[in-house]
Parts: sequence; C-alpha cells; structure tokens
Amino acid sequence: MATMAMSALFWHLMNFVAPAAFLALVLGVAARLVHGALLLPLWGCVGLNFVLGSLVLGLGLVLADSDGRLATYGALVLAMGSCQWLLARAPAD
Repeated sequence: MATMAMSALFWHLMNFVAPAAFLALVLGVAARLVHGALLLPLWGCVGLNFVLGSLVLGLGLVLADSDGRLATYGALVLAMGSCQWLLARAPAD
C-alpha cells in the first residue's frame, strides 16, 4: 500500500471539497444580493451549504467508487440549491 505525504493529503482533500466551497460562497453571496434578509447570516448560509456539499461529494465518492462523476456534481447542485432556496425564505417577524 502506497503512503502519501501529509501535504499531498491536505491538497487532495482541499481539491476534493473545492466545488462545495466555491458553490457555497457563490450561493450565499448571490442570495444576499437578490433576497436581502435571510434566515441565517451570510457565513451561516455559506457554512451550512459547505457542510451539505461536502457530505454530498463524500456520498458520491462512496457510491460511485470514483471522484468527479457528473451525477455527483448534479446532486451537489441540486442539494445546495435546495438548501439555499429554503434559507432564502423571508424571516418571520
């Protein structure tokens, strides 16, 4: 079994979650610009979407036995978009 240096492992993990991080940031900022008030603060929305996206990517890796499948990215967009849609609802007064 081949070993991996800690720096290589770090960069592999960063590249694995990069799509979730980028999409979470874009969704959070775009929702703030379009909708104004959200149910959570900006970084709360970004953090929640990032965690959800990372879980979807991990699940896709386990189910497909490979990283970067188109179905995984489709599920990522669907899950994070649905989450942001729920967060963009106007807060109750």
